[in-house]
Amino acid sequence: MFRYSSMLLIFLFSAVVANAQDKEQEKYYQITPLPIPEGVVLEVGAMEMMPDGKLAVASRRGEIYMVSNPKASSPETDTTFKRYAHGLHEVLGLAYRDGWLYVTQRTDVSRIRDTDGDGEADEFEIVSDGWGVSGDYHEYAFGSRFDEEGNIWVTLCLTGSFSSKVPYRGWCLRVNEDGTTTPTTSGVRSPGGMGMNAAGDIFYTDNQGPWNGTSGLKHLVPGHFMGHPGGNDWYKLAPNMGERPQEPESNSRFHIEAKKIPEYMPAAVLFPYNKMGKSASGIDYDRSAGKFGPFAGQMLVGDQSHSTIMRVVLEEVNGRYQGACIPFLEDIGSGTLPFWMTEDGNLFVGGTNRGWGSRGNKPFSLERINWTGVTPFDLLDVQANPDGFTVHFTKPIDPESAKKADAIHIETYTYIYQSSYGSPEVDHAQPAIKNVEVAGDNLSVKITLDQVKEGHIHEIHFPGILEASGEPLWHDVLYYTLNQIPGE
Repeated sequence: MFRYSSMLLIFLFSAVVANAQDKEQEKYYQITPLPIPEGVVLEVGAMEMMPDGKLAVASRRGEIYMVSNPKASSPETDTTFKRYAHGLHEVLGLAYRDGWLYVTQRTDVSRIRDTDGDGEADEFEIVSDGWGVSGDYHEYAFGSRFDEEGNIWVTLCLTGSFSSKVPYRGWCLRVNEDGTTTPTTSGVRSPGGMGMNAAGDIFYTDNQGPWNGTSGLKHLVPGHFMGHPGGNDWYKLAPNMGERPQEPESNSRFHIEAKKIPEYMPAAVLFPYNKMGKSASGIDYDRSAGKFGPFAGQMLVGDQSHSTIMRVVLEEVNGRYQGACIPFLEDIGSGTLPFWMTEDGNLFVGGTNRGWGSRGNKPFSLERINWTGVTPFDLLDVQANPDGFTVHFTKPIDPESAKKADAIHIETYTYIYQSSYGSPEVDHAQPAIKNVEVAGDNLSVKITLDQVKEGHIHEIHFPGILEASGEPLWHDVLYYTLNQIPGE
């Protein structure tokens, strides 16, 4: 009887905590489901905003719907769905250009349009099918929107987790609107989404597995190797890429191999496994100039398994991106996959749990998220220093709270760079905090450490930092991936 009662108390306590977190999020951001018609299985794989204000939504089952009035305040009555196309193959990329909707699907990039104005696509053209498909379930193809040069960047999953049985599986290719297809990077494993930052640079999320100790956000730079050598045999078909890079050494560390292999581009940001999710997914950035809250310009990255969206803040150090991930939004209806941020502050999020499962218990979802106008007291961003970090907040802090011994806690660790699946956290250390300096405006703290660890995640908690009124932080942890130490 005592055991049952204790378990019940633990359950009730967990429910109270979860409910409090939900209520806290609701103060700042409102999630509005869009009414998917009965009988429509909309496992959302990609989205694009059309010039007429409709939201194009693609399904993993090969359909595309046009959603009218997606920004309506009463979507139950004012938002409608019409099927625009069907018979496609697992669409995981949409991009509009010059009257055409470009579709990245498993087998190719095609473009489609409605020529007779009846609301249904009737013209279909293949733009590029410059890669192989063996029929393996894992061979997804994710497509970006157009870059400044008219290219869609396509990341191609390996055949399974370890190998590449047909050309360019485990690569990124650029497909120009004229059909020109250019091998761009090798070393891709299992993408979960693609997108740009505010500067227009292209990133993708790669997921935990062989040669990926945990999921990460990776910057795609032509000519580079992203870390998984399983597809490197296709250098023989890509003379523009130069010589095949040196094989990485298994059981090493990311930063060590990066010094040995010039072409290797480690993840700009690693997402600590289970702490920040298990299956990194869609990418976009806040282009709303403040209409979505205080995080303008920052990247947003989803996690399919945890049904969440995290914030990512980046900086360039020694010519390469690195930065931190910070918890942000949770309780997405299904497993977060793609999303799209509008300039007027509407974040559209699509979800699916087929094949993977997710905390969001719906089989699929389509939702809109809006800022309520209330600014949370939260971590804003972080920059690395040669001897620590400078962390900014959205509101002034109580400077006395930062002086307490338990106000800030930090630990470091990394993951094994190995050919086997995943990795535990390894090489743990706990740097000593030598000094905490609060800025004169109380909007930032400079944390000086006795050491920083190259190639390690720096997990920084702020349990004692309070706002001037005594309010605690909405989120009190960040994870900074220190690939490069500034000044070195």
